[in-house]
Amino acid sequence: MKTLITISIRTVIALVILLTVFAACKNQEAKTEKQIRVIFDTDTNNELDDQHALAYLLFNQATFKIEGITINTTSSGGNIEKQYAEAKRVLQLCAADTLPVLKGADKSFQEILLTIDSVIYDGKDAVDLMIAQAHKPAEDKLLILAVGKLTTVALAVAKDPAIAKRIRLVWLGSNYPEPGEHNQNNDTIAMNYLLNSDIDFEMVTVRYGKPSGTDAVKITQQEVNKVMPGLGPRIATPVTGRHGGEFYCFGDYSVNLFEHIDYHGDPPSRPLFDMAAVAIVKNPAWAEQHSIPAPIFVNNQWVERPTNKRSMMVWENFKSKEIIDDFVASFSQQN
Repeated sequence: MKTLITISIRTVIALVILLTVFAACKNQEAKTEKQIRVIFDTDTNNELDDQHALAYLLFNQATFKIEGITINTTSSGGNIEKQYAEAKRVLQLCAADTLPVLKGADKSFQEILLTIDSVIYDGKDAVDLMIAQAHKPAEDKLLILAVGKLTTVALAVAKDPAIAKRIRLVWLGSNYPEPGEHNQNNDTIAMNYLLNSDIDFEMVTVRYGKPSGTDAVKITQQEVNKVMPGLGPRIATPVTGRHGGEFYCFGDYSVNLFEHIDYHGDPPSRPLFDMAAVAIVKNPAWAEQHSIPAPIFVNNQWVERPTNKRSMMVWENFKSKEIIDDFVASFSQQN
């Protein structure tokens, strides 16, 4: 009888261990399933929202599996080297400088397209990364989260049209249905090319001065000075900021960036457009979305195409408080 009881206890223990291991495996599997494979395409040295969007992405790697960061230039923020250097600063300050950072398009889509069959061309490293990651076997499409001009993404699709159906493009840009937005204006030909391709196109609207776009996701300098100092992991060797000074964490660099920027509105504030684009991918409930037949941009005007079978997702009406609160919480969790 004693032997039977011993065997029974051992059996129960073994079952408990097996169930525990099984549950742990399921939890790990669930965690992996949550991760979204992403390439972050950015003009990092333009204003300050790109840097905050990148840092927010880096501090949300439970949600995002970052396959690489690709860099574009725009009409402000300097050449590709300056844009690249700022991205490297942010990665260092976020203790994430092992992630790949690759240079994308410096010139326009139309200019580079003439040389795309060459051995070397403008933006090739970033284009190659996008193509390779899009073709990687996976259940879900590769997310390209673009917060600058769309030149590099368009080049990748032009180089290998087969990847279009393997990519989900979420782009921060446009005042749609109105004209006149920075990212859009920097390469409208690239944008139109993608709107006419097979890519899943999602537009995260900007809409300057309107409450329905990411322009409404704002923060004041006083709020930054209150919540950001000291946030993020502290690195051993300081990073020199683009405006000078030495910084050991991104929170302190954030304060410095906000000291060198113009403010608008009452109270004076600054939108974190690009960061909002990352946020709504993390939690789609933080904005509204609807699908429309993909329009096209001609002569500085949006032209609707109601019979177009190609659709485009439009994101609008962003929940500013929830997004900003999660932004700050993501940084606080690193301390």
